[in-house]
Amino acid sequence: MSKIVVLGGGESGWGAAVLAQKKGFDVFLSDSGNISEKYKNLLNQYGIKWEDGGHTEELILDADEVIKSPGIPGNASIVLKLQAMNIPIISEIEFAGRYTNAKMLCITGSNGKTTTTSLTYHILKTAGYNVGLAGNIGRSLAFQVAEENYDYYVIELSSFQLDNMYDFKADVAVLLNITPDHLDRYDNNMQNYIDAKMRIVRNQTEEDAFVYWMDDPIISRELKKYGIKSRLCPFSEIKKNGSIGYLEDGQFEIEYPEPINMEQEGLALQGTHNLYDSLAAGISANLVGVDGKVICQCLHDFKGVEHRLEKVATVNGVLYINDSKATNVDACYYALESIKTPIVLILGGKDKGNDYNEIKDLVRKKCRALVYLGADNQKLHDFFDGLGLPVSDTHSMADCVSECYRLAQPGDTVLLSPCCASFDLFNNMAERGRMFKDLVHQLDKS
Repeated sequence: MSKIVVLGGGESGWGAAVLAQKKGFDVFLSDSGNISEKYKNLLNQYGIKWEDGGHTEELILDADEVIKSPGIPGNASIVLKLQAMNIPIISEIEFAGRYTNAKMLCITGSNGKTTTTSLTYHILKTAGYNVGLAGNIGRSLAFQVAEENYDYYVIELSSFQLDNMYDFKADVAVLLNITPDHLDRYDNNMQNYIDAKMRIVRNQTEEDAFVYWMDDPIISRELKKYGIKSRLCPFSEIKKNGSIGYLEDGQFEIEYPEPINMEQEGLALQGTHNLYDSLAAGISANLVGVDGKVICQCLHDFKGVEHRLEKVATVNGVLYINDSKATNVDACYYALESIKTPIVLILGGKDKGNDYNEIKDLVRKKCRALVYLGADNQKLHDFFDGLGLPVSDTHSMADCVSECYRLAQPGDTVLLSPCCASFDLFNNMAERGRMFKDLVHQLDKS
């Protein structure tokens, strides 16, 4: 019996372990940190052997194959030892793809992938498709392959998940954009990060489709390097030579496979960045045969994604917006661009090699004040303090919201759009966003 070791005991890891067990492998799961009670209980329920709080090397280095959770960096000690012994290391997505013939709609990009994934899933689900939601959001793909029988999966893929995918193939691959992000995981080398994102087209054939933003300069440059066999389905803000999705005279247009047309004002998601997400989702759904009327209905009634430009409450004439998913500079740029009122901007967290020059002019023009939220805010002070805006330094969400309340004036917007990962003060960006919302709602009641 072949042995599979799973590294990481979160959603990805436990799902991979369940699928491996179901397929007859000897399975052992190891986590250097603490596995949550939820996943401990699930692992015990399935009778899967596990450990946490450290790696027992003799139980790991005899594996025939290792499934690595995306949060574990490639330079982790145990990973380097596995590589030295030439033990194959794959991702949960790679492993799950071996055991399903479902159609895969896979979405990546530095920004917008959660919204696009959620919207695409909403369209297929509304159309009556037998579809699962997986990857960076939803339940583990491997667990769904083990326990469900879906015909389609809509999968959000991070660069970390793409890193360890080799034979997996997307039937519809979507690449929204490529801007600097996670450079700390890629030796601060932008090309390494780009190469990871471009793996979305790996193994595609003439029967598959590649949906992408044709105005992204990096994607345009990289396309020339790849002999992409799949059907190219580019989109753009306005009609251009080759684009099959665009805006024209206030109309949202998709040309093929079936023509789709609706008023731009009818889109649930407004703003340029959301237009791209709507085009990518609409094209993807169209490619797998969803009726155009259903696509238009869903583009109109979609409720949006938690932690992405989410309106929380208006308190004393000040609108509070939770954009905790803005974990890179480009995402914050889009958020700043979309808001027309003076802004009290919350920045900070675990820096990923950020270059803040992209938002410098917008911050100067649009922001009334800056509130830094992080364990170490020195880089923010060094870059932004010279703009002459009022600045407050905080190290907890409670202090942060209190300072925003003090600094904001009626008619302003308080925007949590941090540019950074959340791991210095929070478990994840969702916890950061929910704490922000809870504290804002408390203000609303006071």
